[in-house]
Parts: sequence; C-alpha cells; structure tokens
Amino acid sequence: MRLLLDAHVSGRNIGEPLARSGHDVRALDREPALEGLDDSSVLGVGSAEGRILISFNVADFPTIMREWALASRTHAGVMLVYGIDHSEFILVARGLERWLAAYAEQSDWTDRAVVIPRDFASK
Repeated sequence: MRLLLDAHVSGRNIGEPLARSGHDVRALDREPALEGLDDSSVLGVGSAEGRILISFNVADFPTIMREWALASRTHAGVMLVYGIDHSEFILVARGLERWLAAYAEQSDWTDRAVVIPRDFASK
C-alpha cells in the first residue's frame, strides 16, 4: 500500500516497520522539503502520488476533506489517529495495519476517511 505519514507520524518508528512489511512509505519527518507544507498541500501530495495520508491532525483534516468534497476533489484516502499519543508507536502501527487489512486494495481507499481510536488499535 502507498502511504504518506504526516509530520508528527514517526517515519522511523512507524514508517520503517510499515516499509519492512511491504508498504511504500513516505514520511514528512524524513523529507525536510515537505515538512513546512500546509495541511491541504499535504493531502494534495498524497493524492497526486496515490498515497493514503496518515495524520494525528483530527482538528483540521475533516474540514479540509469536506472542502475537497464540495469542490469535487478526490483524495487517495486518509487515516486519522485519535486518542493515541504520538509516542505510542505500537498502537498506531496496529491500528494502521487493521485498517489496511480491512481495505486491502489501494483503490478501496479513494475518498475514504477512517479514524484510528485507541480502542480500535488496542484490540
């Protein structure tokens, strides 16, 4: 699966294990040229490359996705991590893998947005 990790999602602790599992991962914290992008531009990068965006930013991305939908803009998928600390790498990774197993084809993610809450990742 093609993934884009937002700036606060650890490329080292989350991205590298995902890559070892066979996913194609880009991480903003590993690419300084992308780190300063505004949120809509980050979603744009993910969409242009067909990558599912993973972010902790539950405050802004729902609004951005609504704006995109109203403008008939398509994205490649979004996973929002909610109620899990940035340092709880195992929980984040477990939640990501559960959603990726549930929707196993890249095309399943077009315009799909899901939340990874603590209780989902803890199971």
